[in-house]
Amino acid sequence: MSKQAFQICFFFKRIFKLRVAEPPEEIKQLFDQFSENGTMSVDNLLKFMIDYQKEETAKKEDAQEIFNSLKHLNIFQRKGLHFDAFFRYLYGDHNLPIPNKVHHDMDSPLAHYFLYTGHNSYLTGNQLSSDSSSKPIIKALRRGVRVIELDLWPNSEKNDVEVCHGGTLTAPVDLNKCLHAIRDHAFDASEYPVVITFEDHLPPNLQDKVAKMVTKTFGTMLYRPESENLEEFPSPNSLKRKILISTKPPKEYLQTQDSKGKGNSQMLKTSSKKEVAQTERLYSRTGSDTIDEQGQVDEGELIEEEDEENAVPEYRNLIAIHATKLKDGLAKVLGSDQSKAKRLSMSEQQLENAINIHGFEIVRFTQRNLLRIYPKGTRILSTNYNPHVGWGHGAQMVAFNMQGTGKYLWIMQGMFRANGGCGYVKKPEFLLKNGLQSDVFDPNEPSHVQTHLKVKIYQGEGWHLDFGRTAFDQCSPPDFFIKLGIAGVPADTYKREKSGVVVDQWAPVWNEEFTFPLTVPELAVLRLEVFDYDQAKKNDFAGQTCLPVSELKRGIRAVPLHDEKGDQYRHTRLLMRFQFD
Repeated sequence: MSKQAFQICFFFKRIFKLRVAEPPEEIKQLFDQFSENGTMSVDNLLKFMIDYQKEETAKKEDAQEIFNSLKHLNIFQRKGLHFDAFFRYLYGDHNLPIPNKVHHDMDSPLAHYFLYTGHNSYLTGNQLSSDSSSKPIIKALRRGVRVIELDLWPNSEKNDVEVCHGGTLTAPVDLNKCLHAIRDHAFDASEYPVVITFEDHLPPNLQDKVAKMVTKTFGTMLYRPESENLEEFPSPNSLKRKILISTKPPKEYLQTQDSKGKGNSQMLKTSSKKEVAQTERLYSRTGSDTIDEQGQVDEGELIEEEDEENAVPEYRNLIAIHATKLKDGLAKVLGSDQSKAKRLSMSEQQLENAINIHGFEIVRFTQRNLLRIYPKGTRILSTNYNPHVGWGHGAQMVAFNMQGTGKYLWIMQGMFRANGGCGYVKKPEFLLKNGLQSDVFDPNEPSHVQTHLKVKIYQGEGWHLDFGRTAFDQCSPPDFFIKLGIAGVPADTYKREKSGVVVDQWAPVWNEEFTFPLTVPELAVLRLEVFDYDQAKKNDFAGQTCLPVSELKRGIRAVPLHDEKGDQYRHTRLLMRFQFD
């Protein structure tokens, strides 16, 4: 057993043994129950998988694969698994908490799915002064993001197209770089279609140039619908390894820009970096909506998405998903001709206001059409918002700033770990149910508890391999504890639970159980965060994960943890049990 020494003052050291956590007594009893004479055969393991882990479809080949994965360990015995090997299986990659393969029906129209959606996908940092690059696009695609947003603007010479957040000090990136990044990495993580949403601020000659660039770059990968008047969108399966363009060219650039628009843009472009930094600090302290109200940063799609008739034919023919406008009011859009499938965009604030009056109509609208929600303009620091407001009303494209951190981004990442991480999650049937207003789902309407999720946290391991010796404390090993809770509809979002603190242990043991009553488990996400307790200052972050409740496997599972950006640690994981009553 190895030891660690921590320096105290100048002359003293504290010595701590690196203990390996003892397997829980409950797991020892399970091994005895399903083994024979201290050995678990392939047949015994299969019985454990079916009877206790509730993997009803498990086959002998699956149990044999687990055996094969353990053969390199010194604790493996040819006749079967001894307890130590069985315990390593429980902690291993063959025992993860959610399926790692696509298993949802993928033959329904696109409108029947939640899509993993990015906002201003080219930005490396804040919305006001950061650089634009193709690197965030590549990173997002590798995470499984399926909707990439590009803002298209003329360059200073008005003879080429660049991608940037217009009217700000964000540095541009060449459109060609972004298109090639998408072409080369679109299907790194998933073979299901990628949608590119263009926020277009181009005159006709540059639209024509974009049409040629897109056609040349994507070739046969580009999906072109046979008709502009699709009654419903194609299915993800029918669009495998295809690129779809979604846009609606703005009227305001095709004509003369009004003086107010010029003034707002010029004011930001001539601002100094110092002034921008002051604005960022002011917003981070106050959360003021001033910038949003002045229209300097907000996307303002109510104005920007205008008449397609002004677009050049080559450009218009690229459009697979036609965006509509809010110019004539939300009620008119929601009640307009439903014979043509389309996309509507709203800010998070617009959605929150609209659901008070039009909640029923919005859910009905999303049963055939696509609804995209984007962050309000005051989120200068690239923060995010509660995605469940959109998901609960059927919004397929809840657009997020992927370059940040925080609980809402973690919830987003957790939701899209579902369905094998392919970037498409089938909407629950109740969001697709047609009928009278009383039959349409309302996430804010009180409902009966459908099930109770019971979560038991046995122990954890791996921190000493993923973190430095003094990452948490200069004088001792960490004191870990866990916060856990549910993100979902309002009725399911409770105050988070908290485990006890395990003092001075790199391999903590909790053996604590928590119960969560759920009214809408189909939309619920289980949140877990691990911290090192610190009495004198802020607790240190030690890992997190979010898991879609509807995908959780029953039984004892190994739960990998992730860092603040959502990247999985190599070794750090929890051993947990999930049950539904």
